[in-house]
Amino acid sequence: MLFFDYTFYILPPPSFRRLEEGKELPSRYKTPVQTADFKFTNKPVKVTANRNEEKIELAGLDVGPFEEGREYEVRFWVARELERAGIVRFREEDMIDVVKLHKIRWKEKVQPTNKVSSLPAEFYPRLRRYLSYLQEAPNNTSEKLKNREKSTSISQDIVNCRVKKIVSLASSPPLTAQTLQNLTPEERSLYHCLHGIINDWRAAILKF
Repeated sequence: MLFFDYTFYILPPPSFRRLEEGKELPSRYKTPVQTADFKFTNKPVKVTANRNEEKIELAGLDVGPFEEGREYEVRFWVARELERAGIVRFREEDMIDVVKLHKIRWKEKVQPTNKVSSLPAEFYPRLRRYLSYLQEAPNNTSEKLKNREKSTSISQDIVNCRVKKIVSLASSPPLTAQTLQNLTPEERSLYHCLHGIINDWRAAILKF
């Protein structure tokens, strides 16, 4: 019988809680990164069954049964556990890999310094899980180690490039919603925070 440690997913992840009190952290204390990550964790995703499997019962949630080769939609955290058990696999088009990261970096670098390119949906939560997977996977070949190092380096390039642009945009007059649409929710929060800090600093400097 397949066993899931589902408690983690009924409550927000530990980083979202007051661990010393054992209580959920109020939403006003969550960072934009944590909020986006929590939403992604509970978002439905499509997976393909690797084998036949009977219905799996969790507390307040049943998944399956599964038929080999068929596609199903389940929450991401469920899909991740099913994948670890070898029952399902994620669709290739939904996964991040080093080739896709190469394309994203290239697309970002060819943009003008005052423009950011659009990113795939839930890019940062997906990226963190991809890098975590590479970190956890055994590097028993030079190719795997090279892939992990290259993916980490490209990811840092993408983040650094976009942060530089966001800082530049935050130093400019307020942008329209259309201009900000290529920023992810995490990036829009960073932009608004920096824009407010820079404007307050500029006003204080010029106050007379």
